[in-house]
Amino acid sequence: MRKLTRNSQPATRKYMIELVEINKSFGQQKVLNGLNLDIEDGQTTVIIGGSGGGKSVLLKHIIGLLRPDSGQVIVDGVDVTSLDDRDLNEVRKKFGMLFQEAALFDSMNVMENVAFPLREHTRKKDNEIKEIVRGRLKAVGLTGVEAKMPSELSGGMRKRVGLARAIAMHPQIVLFDEPTTGLDPVMTEAINELIVETQERFDLTCVVISHDVQSIFKVGHKIAMLYEGKIIKYGTPDEIKMSSNPVLRQFLSGSLEGPISVI
Repeated sequence: MRKLTRNSQPATRKYMIELVEINKSFGQQKVLNGLNLDIEDGQTTVIIGGSGGGKSVLLKHIIGLLRPDSGQVIVDGVDVTSLDDRDLNEVRKKFGMLFQEAALFDSMNVMENVAFPLREHTRKKDNEIKEIVRGRLKAVGLTGVEAKMPSELSGGMRKRVGLARAIAMHPQIVLFDEPTTGLDPVMTEAINELIVETQERFDLTCVVISHDVQSIFKVGHKIAMLYEGKIIKYGTPDEIKMSSNPVLRQFLSGSLEGPISVI
């Protein structure tokens, strides 16, 4: 495997996703509290933070599964909070998503799983779909697995199939929800490298939710720390490593002592 590197990108590139003063509550619980975050086009942004801190809620706002109580979610220049369901579904075609457990359909084989979005959202012919599926599987390092069922795959292989499905329609944006959860250290490294290679090969804008401290520095161009409903620190991996922010320092070190309370 090649050594993981993150190439620097021009600071002038436009933002693919802009989160502006996002507020979201569930009953009396305030989850997002005036959150602001700009996600740069063609880069990988990793969002970190404590369990139950709102990272998944934030991800659902980006893809339009949740609407904020107030604020704007701007995707490729369009405020998705103002769209009706039809227009929102069109914007969602810009997205692919790799869920925490890959979320493959147990009743479908690998070919059918990866082909699913193509069959649902395009009018491509069967032979063309199969060719695309084989190409996407090859891109994630899998060949000859089209007929296998999800139950026959290892955890790492399921993640790869999930990623192949996420990029099947050549999206502009891919969202990763805890992509290395449940994997051993070797497979974690393999998935990290796959994220880097896939982002660079397809020039994707990626948003990664992760608790894995080692992974965030390997895959992220930028890292954002979510705490008490706000992004309290945003920067390059080097800027995050050098930060003196006490919340960030405690999170990265895994210390019990600091402002983050353990309940």
